[in-house]
Amino acid sequence: MFVELFSYGFIQRALLAGVLIGVLCAVLGVFLVLRRLSLIGDGLAHVTFGSVALALFAGLQGAAMLLISLPVVLLASLGILKLAARARLGGDAAIGIVSSLGVSTGVMLAVMGQGYGVDLFSYLFGSILAISTTELLVAAGLFVAVLGLLWLYYHELVALTFNEELAMVSGIRVRFLNSLLAALTALTVVLAMKLVGVMLISALLILPASAALQVARGFRMTVVLAVLIALLAVIGGIVLSFLFNLPSGATIILLAFGQFCLCFLFRQLRLVRNNS
Repeated sequence: MFVELFSYGFIQRALLAGVLIGVLCAVLGVFLVLRRLSLIGDGLAHVTFGSVALALFAGLQGAAMLLISLPVVLLASLGILKLAARARLGGDAAIGIVSSLGVSTGVMLAVMGQGYGVDLFSYLFGSILAISTTELLVAAGLFVAVLGLLWLYYHELVALTFNEELAMVSGIRVRFLNSLLAALTALTVVLAMKLVGVMLISALLILPASAALQVARGFRMTVVLAVLIALLAVIGGIVLSFLFNLPSGATIILLAFGQFCLCFLFRQLRLVRNNS
């Protein structure tokens, strides 16, 4: 039964998409957690809810929904930065304003467009086992684009992550890189909505990175470990959700949280041993 599981086409698509999205969330999550921008993922997830409702209201399904979701969430990510800078607000306040707008818009459209509640529910909590070949190809293309940009600006992003003022003095384009990081997070959030659902996206961005930071030493090791943790959670979650008829998104997040607890416990034990 377990071996035959991997012969099904929909399982293969789910695993491939899960691996792509898990890697992106883990890598971006390290930058976001270290820069204390974890809430941006949660804010953009709420905007994604509104964009999904808008797409369904417009009669779009499957990969076609990305035609609305991608530009809406991208604009929202840049809007958060502009709002924080020009309205003299903190980043958390700007995120709160944009996310509340996304949720309220989604709820209003859901009420106005009665009849697609089941479809909207699947995007709220994830339906990775129902991912199509077209959606997988889109995920692969965006995966290459996001990782390519992260690789291209890797050293600048690392410098910005650890000391923004020093990066600015050094001539690094801080405003551009902040916009780039927000845009890449927006792309990843839209991709992850089918994997874990818009209500759990922020957890997939935060938990693997937070777990890796408990035990890893050095930035590169943190990124590698975060990726491994994310992959274990995603692959394990997909397999368990199919075998035991569990919700895939919730299963993935619970596995990621379990790994965070283990890493936290390991760190505490190491501290006790070093102090004894």
